[in-house]
Amino acid sequence: MKTHAQVPYTVELENVLRTYFATREQIDDRRMFRSYSGFVDLDKNDLSKVINISQSPIVPLGGKGEFDEFGSMAGSVIFHAGEYRLYYCGWTRCHSVPYNWAIGLATSQDGLTFQRCGPGPLLGPALDEPFLQASPLVYKVAEDDWHMFYLSGVKWFEHAGKPESQYLLMHARSQDGLQWLRDGRAIIPPVVPDECQTSASIFQMNGRYVMLFSYRHGAGFREKPEKGYRIGYATSTDLVTWHRDDSNAGLEVSQSGWDSEMVAYPHVFDLNGQIHMFYCGNYFGKEGFGWATLAS
Repeated sequence: MKTHAQVPYTVELENVLRTYFATREQIDDRRMFRSYSGFVDLDKNDLSKVINISQSPIVPLGGKGEFDEFGSMAGSVIFHAGEYRLYYCGWTRCHSVPYNWAIGLATSQDGLTFQRCGPGPLLGPALDEPFLQASPLVYKVAEDDWHMFYLSGVKWFEHAGKPESQYLLMHARSQDGLQWLRDGRAIIPPVVPDECQTSASIFQMNGRYVMLFSYRHGAGFREKPEKGYRIGYATSTDLVTWHRDDSNAGLEVSQSGWDSEMVAYPHVFDLNGQIHMFYCGNYFGKEGFGWATLAS
C-alpha cells in the first residue's frame, strides 16, 4: 500500500464496516506498478475511526500471461451460500496499447483472504465487447436474480501521441452470479466527447433505482482538471432502462484540496438509516477515498 485507495466497496459486518479497495505498490524505474486489493475496517458508529487494516493483499495476482498478472482491483463483495464472492478487475500489460482488463471471481470463507476461482476471467472479451471489461458492481435482487453493471471498452484512439481508451457502462444478468448473459449495449448515453464511464453504485429511493457513477472526457483529462472524473446520476424502474440527469448527482469538486480536480468511483450504502457515499478524489484516488452523507 504505497499509493492510492481506489474504488471503495463496503460490507456491513456485526461489529465493523469493512471497506474493500484497490491500492498500488511503489512505481518502478519504468514508471510501471502493480495494483492489489485490501480492506480497512471502520467503526460503524464513527466511520472516521479505523479499527483494522489488511496487512497483505486479499487475493493473489495471476501467473505469467494470465489476465490478472499485473493487477487486482476489488469491485464487489457479495455474501452468498455461506461464502464471500469477490468480483474484481484484473490487469494485464500489452504492446500496442498499455493495458487490458477483464473481470475475475474469487471466494472466501472469512472475507479476509480470497482464492481465485481459476486462472481465467469470469467476463472477458466477446464478439461485440473486444476489450476492457472492469469495475463490476454486482447487485443481487433475489437468489435467482443477479445484475452486474460493468464498464466495457468501445475503442482505442490516439491523442497527443499516445493511445487512450473509451469505455461505457453495460449490464449483464444471471440466475446464480456465475453464468452471465450480456448484450454488449451501453446503458447510459454519453454527454462529453469520447466519454468514459465507470464504477456504478445503485440504491433504492422513492420507489426507483438510483445509480451514481463516474464519467470523464476521453482525452485531455490528465492536463485539464475540468475534463477529469465527475459523478453522474441516472434512475430506473427495472434496472435495465436508465434515464440520465447529472444535475441530481449532488456532489461536485471542492474549491481546494484532495478532491478539487476530480470526484470519482462513488459507492453508496445505507448504515443505521443514513445514506453515505465513499468516493475518490484527485489523480484517481491517489490520496485515498473520502466520505459524504446524503443531505436530508
